[in-house]
Amino acid sequence: MSVMAKHAILEKNSILLLIGILLVISIGGLVEIAPLFYLKSTIEKVDGMRPYTPLELAGRTVYVREGCYVCHSQQVRPLRDEVERYGHYSLAAESMYDHPFQWGSKRTGPDLSRVGGKYSDEWHVAHLSNPRSVVPQSVMPGYAFLARTDLDPKALAGHMETLRLVGVPYTDEQIKNAAKDIKAQATPDDAGIAELQQRYAKSTARDWDGNPSRITEMDALVAYLQMMGTLVDLKLYNEKANLR
Repeated sequence: MSVMAKHAILEKNSILLLIGILLVISIGGLVEIAPLFYLKSTIEKVDGMRPYTPLELAGRTVYVREGCYVCHSQQVRPLRDEVERYGHYSLAAESMYDHPFQWGSKRTGPDLSRVGGKYSDEWHVAHLSNPRSVVPQSVMPGYAFLARTDLDPKALAGHMETLRLVGVPYTDEQIKNAAKDIKAQATPDDAGIAELQQRYAKSTARDWDGNPSRITEMDALVAYLQMMGTLVDLKLYNEKANLR
């Protein structure tokens, strides 16, 4: 019996075809799922990654609340055109503390994975307040109210405790000092900067929104944006790629 004749038997017998489909799906599923039971993690750890500071976490909350993820992805795919435009492709570990992750599936605006340090704080404040003042063709709405809205630090400790339940390694000390660390990171002359940087490596403290008299949601969002893509030394990964 030829191969085509055998195949015709499956096509004409719906029960046999269904059994064949289930068999193939089962084998494929086992191949994909079985390794996960003995792997400790599917994410390769990289040097430099740390949980968000309380101020950055508050900024990320504002980012999600205002729907920024709808127009801006945080995932540079390993394609030449994306790498040349946005920078080094995204590493899985860079999203290991994101719940939920912000990869996105649509870009009305540019990807923000590597936006940290690309523009000044003043640029970000101007862009968020009136996008067309710096990008005339922008269709992004303005968020000037963020500079008029004081940041409420009360919910941050609870948020950090919740994230710890799903694997983010916040310590009791970090949770206890959440409000203190927010003040230290947004107030340049605060004495707590050294303690902040001891608890969160590579954290930067300054007046993010240009108004030192208050700590606002604008401070938090700009701090979050300026942190993106700055924690991992991507030169090391470029060197490894060149060695291969």
